[in-house]
Amino acid sequence: MGIFEPFRAIGYTTSSVPFSVQRLGTETFVTVSVGKAFQIYNCAKLSLVLVGPQLPKKIRALACYRDYTFAAYGTEIAVFKRAHQVATWCSHSAKVNSLLLFGEHILSVDVEGHLFIWAFKGIDENHTPIGHVMLDNNFCPSCIMHPDTYLNKIIIGSQEGSLQLWNISAKKKLYEFKGWNSSICSCVSSPALDVIAVGCADGNVHVHNIRYDEELVTFSHSTRGAVTALSFSTDGQPLLASGGSSGVISIWNLEKRRLQSVIRDAHDGSVLSLHFLVNEPVLMSSSSDNSIKMWIFDTTDGDPRLLRFRSGHSAPPQCIRFYANGRHILSAGQDRAFRLFSVIQDQQSRELSQRHISKRAKKLKMKEEEIKLKPVIAFDCAEIRERDWCNVVTCHMDTAQAYVWRLQNFVLGEHILKPRPENPTPVKACAISTCGNFAILGTADGWVERFNLQSGISRGSYMDTSERRSFAHDGEVVGIACDSMNTVMISAGYHGDIKVWNFKGRDVKSRWEVGCSVVKIVYNRLNGLLAVVADDLIIRLYDVVASRMVRKFEGHMDRITDMCFSEDGKWLLSSSMDGSLRVWDVILARQIDALDVDVAITALSLSPNMDVLATAHVDQNGVYLWVNQSMFSGASKVDSYASGKEVRSVKLPSISSTKGSLEEDSDEPIVDHPQSKDAPAFTTLDFQIPDLVTLSLLPKSQWQSLINLDTIKERNKPIEPPKKPERAPFFLPSIPSFSGEILFTGLENKEAKGDDVEHTRIKSGLAPSQFLQHLQSSAEMKNFSAFTDYIKSLSPSTLDMELRMLEIVDDEDEEELESRPELLSIELLLDYFIHETSCRNNFDFVQAVIKVFLKIHGETIRCQSILQDKARELLDIQCKTWQRVEKLFQSTSCVVAFLSNSRF
Repeated sequence: MGIFEPFRAIGYTTSSVPFSVQRLGTETFVTVSVGKAFQIYNCAKLSLVLVGPQLPKKIRALACYRDYTFAAYGTEIAVFKRAHQVATWCSHSAKVNSLLLFGEHILSVDVEGHLFIWAFKGIDENHTPIGHVMLDNNFCPSCIMHPDTYLNKIIIGSQEGSLQLWNISAKKKLYEFKGWNSSICSCVSSPALDVIAVGCADGNVHVHNIRYDEELVTFSHSTRGAVTALSFSTDGQPLLASGGSSGVISIWNLEKRRLQSVIRDAHDGSVLSLHFLVNEPVLMSSSSDNSIKMWIFDTTDGDPRLLRFRSGHSAPPQCIRFYANGRHILSAGQDRAFRLFSVIQDQQSRELSQRHISKRAKKLKMKEEEIKLKPVIAFDCAEIRERDWCNVVTCHMDTAQAYVWRLQNFVLGEHILKPRPENPTPVKACAISTCGNFAILGTADGWVERFNLQSGISRGSYMDTSERRSFAHDGEVVGIACDSMNTVMISAGYHGDIKVWNFKGRDVKSRWEVGCSVVKIVYNRLNGLLAVVADDLIIRLYDVVASRMVRKFEGHMDRITDMCFSEDGKWLLSSSMDGSLRVWDVILARQIDALDVDVAITALSLSPNMDVLATAHVDQNGVYLWVNQSMFSGASKVDSYASGKEVRSVKLPSISSTKGSLEEDSDEPIVDHPQSKDAPAFTTLDFQIPDLVTLSLLPKSQWQSLINLDTIKERNKPIEPPKKPERAPFFLPSIPSFSGEILFTGLENKEAKGDDVEHTRIKSGLAPSQFLQHLQSSAEMKNFSAFTDYIKSLSPSTLDMELRMLEIVDDEDEEELESRPELLSIELLLDYFIHETSCRNNFDFVQAVIKVFLKIHGETIRCQSILQDKARELLDIQCKTWQRVEKLFQSTSCVVAFLSNSRF
């Protein structure tokens, strides 16, 4: 196990697989594919409700029915009940292309023309298809649908352009439609009987009557490309929506037989699915551009407007950076979008606005993508002035100015920073000062200029007057950094010259040469070290104050793509196109961990708390998160997690969980077994930090309720005692009590009856409860961990009842008391308390149990000499443990009090 382990991926909404829609009660849910996993959204707000586990291969088709989800990957079909895989269907010999929900059956079609019929009732016992149909040899299926009211019949479209009507029950082809000499890409049934719509690769939509094999109307797309999706409106309006491979959605009026409206910039990629919600004027669409959108028809002219959407990057991110103390990630992609992803709640992720892009695109009759700013190549941010003015500055590809952003409003700022406007050249590097007031820009010709972020006005340029130059560097400026006190500014030129400038005076304080071309620099404000990447694949660390090299790291075999320091400056992380991610210890001057990822990393960022690492990869549209195991495992040395010399091969984090990414190459299906009700819902740590106590991680209310259970019962008692009715109803059952009275189960005092039953079981010598069985077995094995897990899984009232069942309530001779089994159980419990207190595990929970135990059995312990010795031993260990903890508390309290009263 290494320092960083795969956690999960964010930024994925959908992939290039059509979605599946179903209605449960009054709510509508849509199931989408995200690579090797699936996600389910609630259409009310497009909120994510479920993420499925990782599959071995990418999903090719989806279908859903109530709690079941059917996902075709490769030649197999996985069946999930919510997020748990319950079956795998393996009868296809070729890749499955289509799935169709057909009553209580699922139809699957592969690329070779095999059609299998599966029944999902009794799915746990039956994993074999109930029927098989072999299509014609010269018929390559492309889509499948069921015409309404046609019992046991389906229509299959082909790439050759023909359609076939099949009877599934009889496994017989009934009719073949000749088609329109163009490959069929989509087909859908209409609300009108016997009518379907067929979309072809030549851009035509044919509305056809299948009963008489007559064409009713034909629509032609104005844009080039195939018709990839179709949907009929079901709210009474005679509308047909068609989506094309160019990302355009067309709305056709069936009564007037003409085009009603066009959504030109609906998606940046091919439209994969269209679906009108049942009896609602809402159209839902998905595309290969990683987005789902909902359009509502409520305008007077009948044109749809965007109602809500969920989206991510449609092209791979190039730069990422943690923001807001690690809660968000800023990401700039090749799709010209600047996004803010939430690490905690996916619904808070959004794209930063570039000010009225849609209106400007509509006015200029251009695509939104053409009006957006060019892709970001570098950016910097500062959180200190977020509420006052713009706090993010971005450099864009081949752009002679830099742009500022106001993250408080998620919008592009009002100022544009233009260095040397009389002779503009592309801006290549940027940095924001620690105070958040200034932005420093570096250009392709070596010019470095400082701007005020509040006003956007230039505050001077940096020139190297010692060499009689009007520029800061001879060539391109590849990096800029500022220190924590605004005293110095560091800039790096492409030709290998590093210069340290006086921030306020703008003169050169020191300089040095790297000896080769510089690619990237990263500065750590805490330790004052500058990491420099050169084209010789060596990472050099320089002390800026001393102007000398202090560390050199070698190991990468290809171009280094990104670097970042940890917040405390002790680690340096670097990534390369060779697929490696290396962690360097700055103090020890050596590599402490190395990962070999199957897809090369292009950008990385470590959270301020050092608990999560974010990475972007080649040809991947999402941001991948890796968890820092050393932050949660409690190990004191990193050497126990990584040898530093070995390079570990790891897979990318999955969409759903870490387990999926570790098992995606397994030959067996990934099945998430549901947790047993009796099993504890927590994990225990296998180590104990010296001189400290470990808490139970249970909710505070659970062990507090155990202590105050008597008070809770007293408060919840009825105001008036139950009254015995004169005549009980015939349907009310009754039981005899120990006193001979007839008590009615609907009116009796449950607490009193429970106590009587407990004492009766003890006196009558019945079989011991699970509580005693766990206690005795743990004592025999001299390992109380299983017993701890058991009592932690009990509710406070149940645990209190089990402790009271051991109470000795009758007066007997002292000799007879010593032979009672309850006394042995009390002695075992004292041994358990002694063991747990000495080990300092589950400290808060064990203390609560001890308090209740002494309250119930204190008198019995006082009367028995054997128990008194055990109690004294427990008291001694308790005092030693608590004194140690109390000393730590007092020490910490004194330090906090001293610092809070001090004035610096």
